[in-house]
Amino acid sequence: MTLLPALVDVGTTLESATGFGRYLLVFVLAMIPAVEPFIVIPVAIGLGLDPILTGLAAFAGSTAAVASIVVAHQRITAWWRRRAGSDPTDSSDRYSRARRVWERYGLAGLALAGPILAGIHLTALLAAIAGSNGRVTLAWLTVGLAAWTVALVGATVGGLSLLGVA
Repeated sequence: MTLLPALVDVGTTLESATGFGRYLLVFVLAMIPAVEPFIVIPVAIGLGLDPILTGLAAFAGSTAAVASIVVAHQRITAWWRRRAGSDPTDSSDRYSRARRVWERYGLAGLALAGPILAGIHLTALLAAIAGSNGRVTLAWLTVGLAAWTVALVGATVGGLSLLGVA
């Protein structure tokens, strides 16, 4: 899926809803890996949704998805340890950019840079796989999501203002 059809689909989906349903859709769309807040926030604000409510809905949706990933990983790993007696490992080189950030800057760096490098969902999975404490992982990823949400809302509002749209 290319970026333009994703933007059109998100816009069409949001336009078809009314009232509170639009913010509920922002919440749900922010949970989807291909959409995430990087697409849904600018599209929603561009369609005239309130920037603060849009940011809060997208942040809540992304945080819910990240929490689900971290908790699911913890449970699967615990199950695997009981069953096989060892930790499942990821030996692929698929996550090389995010891993370099992890090795250099740790969990805090990954939480702040990961969403732009690999997406928040993959970042959450990588942080969980790296063996960090679940609560600490979730806390740092929430901080990273909050920072990116504020930046996206601010950049979108500022950009639309410069274009004379808002």
